[in-house]
Amino acid sequence: METAVFGGGCFWCTEALFKNLKGVISVIPGYSGGDVKNPSYEEVSSGKTGHVESAKIEFDPKIISYEDLLYVFMKTHDPTQEDGQGADIGPQYQSTIFYLDNIQKDESEKIINKLQTDYDKKIATKLIQYKNFYKAEDYHKNYYENHKNAAYCKLVIDPKIVKLRQNFADMLK
Repeated sequence: METAVFGGGCFWCTEALFKNLKGVISVIPGYSGGDVKNPSYEEVSSGKTGHVESAKIEFDPKIISYEDLLYVFMKTHDPTQEDGQGADIGPQYQSTIFYLDNIQKDESEKIINKLQTDYDKKIATKLIQYKNFYKAEDYHKNYYENHKNAAYCKLVIDPKIVKLRQNFADMLK
């Protein structure tokens, strides 16, 4: 198994998307990149801890590649928005790839450069070397599955799920 860590806005969205992919073993919502140990949701939400809401994705590279995960990540959120996603504003929602090694870093740079021509604005996704991941509180796990009728899920996550199904149908479970 291999690991990928992405921050693409609210981790409820990122978790909901990647759980649908063949070869993805687990998706854990949490916090990456900051200096505060074991931060709480409230602390991260302040935007002052340096953490990004993220998803830690364990995957089988024999079934789905890191490159495929990058394409899904980049094409299911707005990588050109700085400091947030949609109405979720703040550094804790910044589009971020936390690379675990130089292979992931090189692959990420390659995909970002390749996809830049698809966007009118500059891609704002940050590449940051992975240094930590703290699991989010239990009530964040499986949020979409447990709250499909909530307004946030209907207005924010559902359109991303539609985009995933339209663009990556061959990768779905």
